[in-house]
Amino acid sequence: MHGDLEHVRVAVIGSGFGGLGAGVRLRREGVTDFVILERADAVGGTWRDNSYPGCACDVPSHLYSFSFAPEPDWPRTFSGQEHIRAYLERVTDTFGLRPHLRFGAEVRQARWDGDAQRWHLVTAAGELTADVVVSATGALSDPKIPDIPGIEDFPGRVFHSSRWEHDYDLAGKRVAMVGTGASAIQIVPAIQPEVGRLIVIQRTPPWVMPRMDRPIGAVERRLHGAVPGSAKVRRGLLWLIREFQVGAFVKRPKLMKAAEGIARGHLRRSVKDPALRARLTPDYTIGCKRILLSNDYYPALARPNTEVITSGLVEVRGSSVVTADGSEREVDAIIFGTGFHVTDMPIGDRVIGADGHTLSEHWKNGMAALRGCTVDGFPNFLFIVGPNTGLGNSSMILMIESSLNYVADYLRTLLRSGGAALDAKPAAVKAWNMEIQRRAARTVWNTGGCRSWYLDASGRNTTAWPGTTAEFRRATRQLDLSEYEVLAPVDAAAPAVEAMS
Repeated sequence: MHGDLEHVRVAVIGSGFGGLGAGVRLRREGVTDFVILERADAVGGTWRDNSYPGCACDVPSHLYSFSFAPEPDWPRTFSGQEHIRAYLERVTDTFGLRPHLRFGAEVRQARWDGDAQRWHLVTAAGELTADVVVSATGALSDPKIPDIPGIEDFPGRVFHSSRWEHDYDLAGKRVAMVGTGASAIQIVPAIQPEVGRLIVIQRTPPWVMPRMDRPIGAVERRLHGAVPGSAKVRRGLLWLIREFQVGAFVKRPKLMKAAEGIARGHLRRSVKDPALRARLTPDYTIGCKRILLSNDYYPALARPNTEVITSGLVEVRGSSVVTADGSEREVDAIIFGTGFHVTDMPIGDRVIGADGHTLSEHWKNGMAALRGCTVDGFPNFLFIVGPNTGLGNSSMILMIESSLNYVADYLRTLLRSGGAALDAKPAAVKAWNMEIQRRAARTVWNTGGCRSWYLDASGRNTTAWPGTTAEFRRATRQLDLSEYEVLAPVDAAAPAVEAMS
């Protein structure tokens, strides 16, 4: 204890894939003095919050899971939300993480105390201090709802895809679906058969590829259970295919033409009406925005009770939605599939560094972190899924595990250094990010002719990793102490940090 406050070696924020992975890794490193702070009442992160109809992953299950916790029993090649959430609950139990979890403990503020050289955290469940903070809040945690004039006076229901209101019966209702991203293309075919009328408000059409999904048979599942190496081979092949694709995304966007041909064929086969097909054909290079996978999105848009409006929502007038082209449609419910705060991490306003500034203020010119993990002026504060660790075509779990390698080596290095904290050098953060931006300049996300959530307000790519997952793993395997200042303990005579117990 520090005064009358609880003190822990490590405080982890969030209990999605990143937070649970951090918990498992800490225990494996011999660190048992840690807590996982979760604002909700259950683990799962994105896979707990997103329970909308049709919710599923667009990365194959055998790749979208921890390498240290293989699941031989995935029911489909692409799993649904309920299976992924159940998997995360199993990981929590299997690796003994329940005693470390604190539910209803939203972090309201994390402030670096330079005198005590530790973090002071204020949560909804009380205050505590920690030597090290690991932020695993994720990029897809805080929904982004546009500020639409008149929305507060709308008499019907309004909700975001990640805050689905299951008590609201959509049967026979007139529904406006705002947005055509990854959530919307799963929601539209799931609700189209039951609603009376579906208005899809599309600002920019997505590129949609066929979804090669199928049930995984009992024989395959038994094989994966009996011969764990077979599941490992399957995972390895899925990974390799995606590693080979990276070159087209990050070095030679012209190679995306083949994929574009497949997507155009998919649209042509699914939508017979040439006028609708024209409205659904993107005018930017495939891959510039996330490529979506669906076999039933286009057919749902072609149904008689669906209307696609290719103009953004600008106003809600009474019970009507009004789009930029002046058209007006009366609806009973408005569902926002408008994404999340990705390039402006909401936790940034709550984290206060060594100089008294918030992380948001520090990042006013764009997010930047050393190896996606640490930020100058924020000692002993690490990110899982930090800036420029996002992927356009593979599994984020691979990036999470690489970041966990870095966190583990950070803690080992901190112990060896005899310091109280490590603080990334501004020059190291700058050099790393100049290289990231140099490489990002030629990627499809920067050159493809679209505005995507990978880019911030000033057009900088602060989200996506411009390389392979293998490159990121190499870059985060070991901490380079020359990139850090070692902060001496307050009482230099006392031992710096307790040995990891």
